[in-house]
Amino acid sequence: MVKDTLRQDGFAVLPFDGAVAKWAAAAEALCDDMLRAGPPLRHGATWCVGVDALANAPDGSVNDVALTGAWLDYVTPPTHWHSAQLSVVFPGYPKQDATDTDAAHAYRINRCAAHVDGLHAEGTPPRRHLREAHAFIAGLPLNACAASPLVVWQGSHHIMRATFAQCYSGLAPQRWGDHDVAAAYQAARRDVFANCPQVAVTAAPGQVVLLDRHLLHGVAPWDSGITDPCRKVAYFRPVGPVADWLSPSF
Repeated sequence: MVKDTLRQDGFAVLPFDGAVAKWAAAAEALCDDMLRAGPPLRHGATWCVGVDALANAPDGSVNDVALTGAWLDYVTPPTHWHSAQLSVVFPGYPKQDATDTDAAHAYRINRCAAHVDGLHAEGTPPRRHLREAHAFIAGLPLNACAASPLVVWQGSHHIMRATFAQCYSGLAPQRWGDHDVAAAYQAARRDVFANCPQVAVTAAPGQVVLLDRHLLHGVAPWDSGITDPCRKVAYFRPVGPVADWLSPSF
């Protein structure tokens, strides 16, 4: 059932799991340490990207609290968990940085900066290249906050995956990263916006949100009516073999 949802919709929110809640509490403590240290902030100091910021052990544990739970039955865990991202969103997100173009800022507001992870923007004008062949995306909420939820386009992974398969047709996997997919990527996003439902995904500590690697997703602007100090999520995006990247995550 969960597997069917993951394959059809490209995402699933798993039920509360006490083992996950224990891990989230330990990770939140380290996240708060990071915030007290004054990390770099983006978008007018409304977002801490927190890439590789969590000091988890290679087995995923945090301060001897194991990374475990029923959610691991739906993924292939890596042999070595990378340091998780600690994404923290603050009230007012997103404000416009001096380096943000008006178009980029509008896209962040109107389309929640919708993207597929692992495709890096490079050069001017930006070209898109596959630089990180993620196996899947797992989001573990660290605090209870409904502001600026994760936003996904339900079923978009089918459109995006078919687009990338066409882009890389006839190319050896080791050459995929050299191939610019910007035009096809932009066209596929327009197709998704026209045909796939936009869904706000909320979850609480103790739950896990799983995303297919090709699912188009982003973060909604902060609702001014919500007075919470911030929203904190830890994200794992294990990198797998490039040759497997065109396959479904689940």
